[in-house]
Amino acid sequence: MAFSEQNRKGTVSGIIFVAIFAAAATMIADISAVKSLGISPLVIGIVMGIFYANTLHNNVPSEWSTGITFSGKKILRFAIVFYGFRITFQQIADVGMSGFMVSLIMLSTTFILGSYLGYKIFKMEKDTAMLTASGAAVCGAAAVLATEPVLKAEGHKTAIAVSMVVLFGTISMFLYPVLYASIIEPATGFLHMTPQEFGIYVGGTIHEVAQVVAVPASVVGAPAEMANSAVIVKMTRVIMIAPMLIALGIYLSMQAKKSGGATGPVKLVIPWFAVYFIGMAGFNSLQLVPQNVVDVINEIDTFLLTMAMTALGMGTIFSKFKGLGLAPLYTAGAMFVWLVIGGFVITKVITAIF
Repeated sequence: MAFSEQNRKGTVSGIIFVAIFAAAATMIADISAVKSLGISPLVIGIVMGIFYANTLHNNVPSEWSTGITFSGKKILRFAIVFYGFRITFQQIADVGMSGFMVSLIMLSTTFILGSYLGYKIFKMEKDTAMLTASGAAVCGAAAVLATEPVLKAEGHKTAIAVSMVVLFGTISMFLYPVLYASIIEPATGFLHMTPQEFGIYVGGTIHEVAQVVAVPASVVGAPAEMANSAVIVKMTRVIMIAPMLIALGIYLSMQAKKSGGATGPVKLVIPWFAVYFIGMAGFNSLQLVPQNVVDVINEIDTFLLTMAMTALGMGTIFSKFKGLGLAPLYTAGAMFVWLVIGGFVITKVITAIF
């Protein structure tokens, strides 16, 4: 019983320890200079966690590790479920079939391309390839976090994927306004996009939600329809993470049976937190909860996601990266090219059809 009590205290202490880091990350993200760059507290949290893991790790009681693990696993699933309060089915309907199709095509092609290139071409470990692909395909760091428990991947693999999201998502945030001002807006014919089309393009191809919000805000004189289209299409991609994770669970179950030579029906591993995420979005669509309460829920949820990200960073030891080479950079770079160029073509074709 004494050991059990000590273990509980260690777990609680570990959770509080992570929460302190997350609070610091939240305050840093709220600094004007940092906020203007569109850097979310999730990203700051994992950077702080990685710093801790490679400097101060040995100075913290080992009993706290259970609380850190709890934050990176259990709190993560809880936070993903409540992420559903950020979107409604009405928002998805408002953007129309063109936004939906761009989201669906870019998500599926980017995930498949990234997973294939990372695993087959650049010889990355399979989990790392899929995590990197999910971050580029769906919604950046949050998608990596959501995919991690389905793959049962180690924390340092998640950190690699998040670092690629940060790198190329940040490049996108600065590149897209320049592309619009210098090429897309003044062009005629195929290269030209209306503000709404450009918003769909931004929402369908940029990694993080914060980065999507930042791009229209960086375009001088951008009309509201650009920002609205960008955010709605982006949130359409976000909600698609649930069916993507369910499909991934089915694929992994079938692969496990195939590789293990097991007989009998395939055991389906359903990521229930993804199903609950859809249910939460559906509940939010009923608009039964006052908006000010929803805003508070979203702020708390962001903090919980920051805790999860920080905890994953705390499990990231640089020595585990040895031998990995430039494969993650090549994989993420290839997906970035597809998102920028392929995404432009897909957006133009789909908006012309619908």
